[in-house]
Amino acid sequence: MNVNNHTPHAALKPSVLAATILVSITSITAHATNGLAPTGLGNDHRAMGGAATGNPINSSSIASNPAAASFVDDGYDLGVELFQPDRSASAGGMTFSGNGKENFIIPEGAYKRSTASGLDLGLVVYGNGGMNTEYKTNPGFGSGTAGVDYQQLFIAPTLSYKLNENHAFGASINLVYHKFKAYGITGFGGFSSDPTKFSDNGYDSSTGAGLTLGWQGRISPSLTAGLAYRSKVRMGKLDKYSGLFPNAGSFDVPAATSAGVGWEISDSTQLALDVQRIHYSDVSSIGNSSLIQAPFGSNGGPGFGWDDITVYKLGMRHRLNPNLALMAGFNYGGNPVKSSETTLNVLAPGVTQKHLSLGAQIATSPKSSITISYMHALSNEVIGDKSSMMSGYDLKMEQNSMAISFSHKF
Repeated sequence: MNVNNHTPHAALKPSVLAATILVSITSITAHATNGLAPTGLGNDHRAMGGAATGNPINSSSIASNPAAASFVDDGYDLGVELFQPDRSASAGGMTFSGNGKENFIIPEGAYKRSTASGLDLGLVVYGNGGMNTEYKTNPGFGSGTAGVDYQQLFIAPTLSYKLNENHAFGASINLVYHKFKAYGITGFGGFSSDPTKFSDNGYDSSTGAGLTLGWQGRISPSLTAGLAYRSKVRMGKLDKYSGLFPNAGSFDVPAATSAGVGWEISDSTQLALDVQRIHYSDVSSIGNSSLIQAPFGSNGGPGFGWDDITVYKLGMRHRLNPNLALMAGFNYGGNPVKSSETTLNVLAPGVTQKHLSLGAQIATSPKSSITISYMHALSNEVIGDKSSMMSGYDLKMEQNSMAISFSHKF
């Protein structure tokens, strides 16, 4: 782990930041692992199971805990991930593939510098969540191809301040953009408060703003710890889908609470552990039960029926020599989809729970490195309890992803 000495540096060239933001806005895409959320933010952290809250590595650590800006070296990180989910649904002896689109590109970027006043400044750009399904054979929701595409982007300016050499507090303003479309699900339109704004209206988008607060500290020479809270983000309504989502198109971003530690068990080996709680049930479009006896789109109307989940992230990093470090991780998250709510979740089968990851960081110069990683989410299936039309399907998903990132210290 790196402790910053607060030496001021020149800002990153505006062209690099502008390019990162532009590519992210035009390329954000599906990223469902822990429900709608990625296993971790930043390639080095995903290689360690996502553990980041008390584990400062580089500028990408700021995305998980803004206080990390006071404990990482000045510099920037740029990365891209190739994400490959395999999703399907089964009913009546038939299996429907949701893999109309198989490959997704997810860019990310981060930047940090210290100032002479002792403040640490950062900016992170990343996809915080999403979901995509495309069923070429309609699973009974209407005619033609059916599916959804939900994409979410965070741009987070960050400020952190060190109270002393061992403790820092930080805050990020989360500027969020998301977009959504649904198609081929007109068979449910008769249950909508406005069937014309239920399906097949193309993309709609909105924006919102929230806050992440964090503390990070060095408890002993070998032990670090951190806490972070990301507030719920109240997004503008998706008017084109006001007949689908509760409260005339409401779709907010859920809050999340995280705690983590990092332990240097030797000069070359580090362990990290995070526990995260994602508050899906507090967002009506995600948490409201699909069994609610009210029309889609109405106040307090049906949603996807997701539960809150707790995610455990465990990672290890071992430096073989000055130029090579190896990483491994395990991520386990609760399944938010209940067996009584599987039908609507054919469109959003975020049911994976166990994730394995590997990575390697290769030094390319004294101040630069490249990290490559691989993640596999083991196949998981939720069997519908068949007690109603809203639980008549069985859902299955597994995932693979590969990523590469470049890290540079000033």
